Parts: sequence; structure tokens; C-alpha cells
Amino acid sequence: MAQVEVKVPDIGDFKDVGVIELLVKPGDTVKAEQSLVTVESDKASMEIPSSHAGVLKELRVKLGDRISEGSVLAVIEVAEAAPASARAEPVEAPASPSPQPSPQRGEGGSPAPAPSPSPALAGEGRGEGGPVEVRVPDIGDFKDVTIIELLVKPGDSVQLEQSLITVESDKASMEIPSSAAGVVKELKVKIGDKINVGDLVAVVQGTGAPSGRAEPGSVRAEPVEAYASPSPQPSPQRGEGESPVQAGEGRVPPTVALPPHEPVTPSGKLPHASPSVRKFARELGVPLEEVKGSGPKGRITHEDVQGFTKAVMAGELRTQAAAAKAPAGGGEALGLLPWPKVDFAKFGPVERKPLARIRKISGANLHRNWVMIPHVTNHDDADITELEALRVQLNKENEKSGIKVTMLAFLIKACVSALKKFPDFNSSLDGEEQVLKNYWHIGFAADTPNGLMVPVLKDADKKGVLAISQEMGELAKKARDGKLGPGDMSGATFTISSLGGIGGTYFTPIINAPEVAILGVCKSRTQPVWDGKQFQPRLILPLSLSWDHRVIDGASAARFNVYLGQILADFRRVLL
Repeated sequence: MAQVEVKVPDIGDFKDVGVIELLVKPGDTVKAEQSLVTVESDKASMEIPSSHAGVLKELRVKLGDRISEGSVLAVIEVAEAAPASARAEPVEAPASPSPQPSPQRGEGGSPAPAPSPSPALAGEGRGEGGPVEVRVPDIGDFKDVTIIELLVKPGDSVQLEQSLITVESDKASMEIPSSAAGVVKELKVKIGDKINVGDLVAVVQGTGAPSGRAEPGSVRAEPVEAYASPSPQPSPQRGEGESPVQAGEGRVPPTVALPPHEPVTPSGKLPHASPSVRKFARELGVPLEEVKGSGPKGRITHEDVQGFTKAVMAGELRTQAAAAKAPAGGGEALGLLPWPKVDFAKFGPVERKPLARIRKISGANLHRNWVMIPHVTNHDDADITELEALRVQLNKENEKSGIKVTMLAFLIKACVSALKKFPDFNSSLDGEEQVLKNYWHIGFAADTPNGLMVPVLKDADKKGVLAISQEMGELAKKARDGKLGPGDMSGATFTISSLGGIGGTYFTPIINAPEVAILGVCKSRTQPVWDGKQFQPRLILPLSLSWDHRVIDGASAARFNVYLGQILADFRRVLL
């Protein structure tokens, strides 16, 4: 094993740039070209990559340090010593806008001939007052970089070297400056465009273009990071006598840049974040402008993006887009009167407390379902006298096994039979199509200390009453302990909401989209029922069936309730 010092590669004309983020720590395994630190100047930010793969033994820099080309960043332990010629690849191959002596020497030690002027500088040095075409200067080996921000608009007055646009790759962001002072007559690019060296950015009406050539570097884009191509190819913008830089030969190319931010009209400067953080945020769909940065100068870190995502998922935060789609009162979106704003404290003492997380999440779903689904509820009664006697008998027989049979287990089995007879109730709407499901997963509402939750019992048609009772008990315990996973609460085709252990007579349960029906049951009561000769005491279970009138009509709902009542009255029918 050998240890290699990783040094800051050629980063153009940058000097004493500040370290604003450490992306690795000692002990981490890093790959070649993996970013180690993020540095920033007044116009650009860049991530400095590792020149070797291996295990990071030591970081030689800390936050706030200022580094330049050649500064030692880290010590990496590699499998075997790299050739002496190996070094950090240049982040950017600096190029002057005007012909300059090349630092590379010819065979005789004399300077190599200066390359011909780059077309990236077309329009430079024209007479005062004339239109100047501002093109993308030499930004190293970047290709197809994406425009993520327009910093000026037609009619704006710009100074020499004032930034016009911001572009970004997967590892770097940079601002493209103007090569002339004057008034922006026309912008030739828009957000989301991909540009290369020599592409036309804008036309500036010069008000005092400098005579002769600008000072070296005066019209260069401030480079953030540029990787050499693994197989050097001549740039289409180079002159005939110019040959491509081959310093990056044999290296693995960087990750292709992700798609740009959603094209929007920029409102001020971009959020303060490194390219890797921007990429991470795009992958998660996080609006960076809404994230509060905890890094130096309010810089947004990976941890800030993760924390924002967790807060949104937990219902503690809403993005501005979500808030716009769901106004606080809800009425404005429907053309209704806005929700009344009342100072309750002026009427008496009040106490405020935040809504529970589960209530926030379920509330939004219930509101949508109630507003968007045309609910109708049918109420009926079922005689469960004999079924209750069977339940008591089964519990006595299975007392030692620990399985407790509840009326809900019989209801699930009975509902499966009714759903098979009336398949519309086991379906969903998908646009203008009805999806009939050939599986029967039954959700049941569980009252927990954290709020209402709906675990789903899968393949209820394949399980007996005892197996259903046992699985229901396990799911209910997970719900009370807050250990239900997404898979435990998804896939239901029909739901039962039971208030039997509490009380009540009838109610209107809200359908759980994309289902089209839900059954509500209340506490059973002994009532006198006329048998044709005399009144008999019978145990009656109230049923409340809510259904989606877009899929189901009243006659079908009535038949469903009647059939369900028949099964509960004589459970042998479930075998038919």
C-alpha cells in the first residue's frame, strides 16, 4: 500500500479560494475524480476532485482555509504507487482571449507558436458604439453545459466582465461574463439551453468598447471546474493550427449533467449551494430557494436538503407549490368564500397546539376525497345473533392458542363474498376507464394514540376467519406501536371503518380514494324483532355503506347491503 498526496490541480487564474465544504472525512473510501472539497470565489464555486482512488487517511484542509494550485488537500492510501507523472487533473485549462505565448515549450526550449484567436471572442475590439457579439469563451473541456439562470435582460446596461448567465454541469457552476460594455440589445439563449465554447450568448451595443485586446483573462468565464475529455478531440471552435490539450487522456469522464432546474423566470440570485447539492436537490425534487442553509454564509448543505425533505414527508412543512395548490381555507380554489379569520382570544381564553403529523397527512387526503368523490351513503341493519354466538364459541375453543376472534374478522370475510358478487365495489376509476380488480385486499381503520391509521389485510379471500383474526391483531399492534410500513397501508380495494367498540348508530364514512366504496359499522344492540308471531330479542348490527356515484348506482348499493346482511345472518352462505 502506498500513500499519495492529492493536491489542488490547475484551476485557472484562481488564487486563495476559500474552502466552504468538506465532502469526505478520514476513513472514507473515495474514487478517482470523486469530489473532496468545495471552494468558492466571488464569481464561481467548484468541487476539487481526487486524483486517485483509495482510502482517505488524512485531510490537510479545514473549513475557511484558503488554497491555491499545488496546495495539499489530502493523503490517500492507494493499492499501489501511481506513476510519478500522475497528478491531479486540471480543473480548467485556462485560455486567454487574445493570443498569448503558450507555457508549453517546443523541442528547442523556445516558446511554442501562439494559437490563433478563438472565435469565442468574436466582436472584441470593434469600434466604439458598434454591436458586439458576446460568445461563450474557452471554459475548458466543458460541453453542453446547461443555462440555469439569466442575470440580465434586453435593455440592461452591462459593464465589461459583468456576468450575463449562469451555467452548470454535474460538478460545477460558473458565470459567463460579457466581453464588452454597453447595452444588451438581444439575448440569444434561454433557461434550459445547452451551450458550448463559441456559442452566441448576447448582442451588446457597445458604448465604449476597449481599443485593442482586453487584458488576459478579462473576457474569460470564471471557471468552476473543467475536466479533460478521456479521448481528446479537436474543438470545432479552434483554429487550424491549434491542437487540443491532452492532459486528461485516459481519465474516466465525469457524470453527465442532469437536466436543468424547471425553467422559470429567475427571481434574484440562485440559492447558495454547491453543484453536488443542487444535483441532490433536483433528484429529490426539492426547491432549493425554500431551504434554509446552515453552512457558512447561509450555504445550503446536503444535510439541509435531507432535513427539508424529511420535514415535508412528515407533514411539518409544505412547499410553496403545494401551498399554492391547496389554500389554507380550501374555498378559494372552488370559488367559495374564503375561510373566516377570527381572533378567538377576544371571546375568551384559548390554547393553540399543532396538529399531529398523521392528522395533517390524513386531513389533506380526506378533504380531497370528500370534495372530489360524489358520496352517497346507504344505511341498513344486519342480524348477527347467531354469528355472535359462533364468535363466542370459537373464542372459547381457541382460548389456549391466544387467538381472539372479533366481529370485524367475520365482516372482512363477508365483505369479500359480497365484493365477488358485486365486482363494481372492488374497482377503481382511472380516467375514463374502470379498473376491476381480481384481488381482495381489505383495509380496516385502527384507532391509535397517534391518530387514525388503516392497515391492509392482503388476500383476504385466501384466509379463514382465524387467520384473519391473527393477522389483524398483528397489524393493529404495529399500528399502535407506530411501526406500520408503507407496504402495510397500501393496496386496499375496499375499507371497513368500525366503531363497534365505542358506540353510535349510523354515520357517513369517507371513501378512501382510489377505492369506490367503504363500509362503516357501529355498536350492535339487542332489539325486539317481529318474527310473524311475536317479538324476539335479536342482536342488530348497524351498517353504513358509502359509495362513489360515478361508478355505482343506488340499486346496486341496496343489493350489496342486503346480500351482506344475509351472509352475516347465516354465515354458511359464505361458502356458496
